[in-house]
Amino acid sequence: MPTRDVVPYSPRSQAPAPRLAHAIIVVALVCYATMTVLNVVRTRPTTGELVLCVVLVLALFGTQLAVSSPQARRWPTRRKALVLILQAVLTFAPLAWFSINWGSMEGPLAASLLLTLPARFAWPSYALLIAFIPVYNVLAGAPVDLVLYFTIASTLTGLVIYGLTRLTDLISEVHDNREELARMAVAQERLRFARDLHDLLGYSLSAITLKGELIQRLINTRPDKARQETVAVLQVARQALADVRLVSSGYRNMSLVEEAESTGTVLSAADIRAEVEVECGRLHPVVDTVLATALREGVTNILRHSQVRVCTIRAEIDEETVRLGLTNDHPHEQRDLVAARSGGTGLDNLRCRFAAIGGGLSAGLREDGRFHLEVWAPLRPTGHDENELLVFEPTRPERTAVA
Repeated sequence: MPTRDVVPYSPRSQAPAPRLAHAIIVVALVCYATMTVLNVVRTRPTTGELVLCVVLVLALFGTQLAVSSPQARRWPTRRKALVLILQAVLTFAPLAWFSINWGSMEGPLAASLLLTLPARFAWPSYALLIAFIPVYNVLAGAPVDLVLYFTIASTLTGLVIYGLTRLTDLISEVHDNREELARMAVAQERLRFARDLHDLLGYSLSAITLKGELIQRLINTRPDKARQETVAVLQVARQALADVRLVSSGYRNMSLVEEAESTGTVLSAADIRAEVEVECGRLHPVVDTVLATALREGVTNILRHSQVRVCTIRAEIDEETVRLGLTNDHPHEQRDLVAARSGGTGLDNLRCRFAAIGGGLSAGLREDGRFHLEVWAPLRPTGHDENELLVFEPTRPERTAVA
């Protein structure tokens, strides 16, 4: 029996990924801040200058850490502008005290421009800031090697912080999407289970109830017939149990021909004359299962109306489409018609099933007053591999007739 490939998922096991990515940004910023402090220490500053340097570095990189957080992408425009102004002040004001030793601190500001401004403004602003760095250092009297060093360091710092931040955002989005996909998978599985229980057990339980009532009427007058019907009830009950097991395992195949034969027997037990013609031949298992499910749902609805006397069931292939029609001589009650038109549970399930393979469904009263349910599906269901379909090409039609 085929099994489904299930990807184990645990939100708790996946949660460290975004945290690890954010921790990498923090480590990178700490390293850049330490390098700046070391550049200032190299000039043997006074204690006051060193303290001022550490305070300014902490303020600057604290601001950069806030800009690199995932929440910063949702900040209002005014808040982004204020943070950029604050970071610009923290970047350029210390040049008055530390001169070229503060020259590589434009890198974090360059990253903030890329992270906060729209793309059409971000990259031009980034280019202007990078161009300012060698101009300032040349005017400050820095040697050529330091001018190149500060320019390259600032360019690289801006790109690294920007890249790490965007990568962290991407990891967080992937993690959130994974959680959403897990929730959707659970919801889809619950929906599948509910649909299968409705489609499979509704018919079986209706048949068991019908045959139980028949046995109750026959048990005193025709005990032999009652015993035969008891055997039939046991068969239906066993089939219902097997259906439940198949539903829980997520795999089941049904045959339209076999379902048509079973339908004729059940309808006859309900004193309903069944006119069944199935001229479909061998079908793709997916199409066969969906058509058999539609037949079972239609018969289940018929069994709910004891006044039905004649039921016609026909299935045939029309070019590249297989069609199944159910017609009975007793129109559904008004509430059932409303449910049919608005997508009641059973018909809604069928619509979803047929839509998934490229088919459709229509239901309602015909001009002669008879209720008609028609479903259709392509011989090659949508979403299945063509190589698989070659194995299930329709063969010469077989005819099943029950009256």
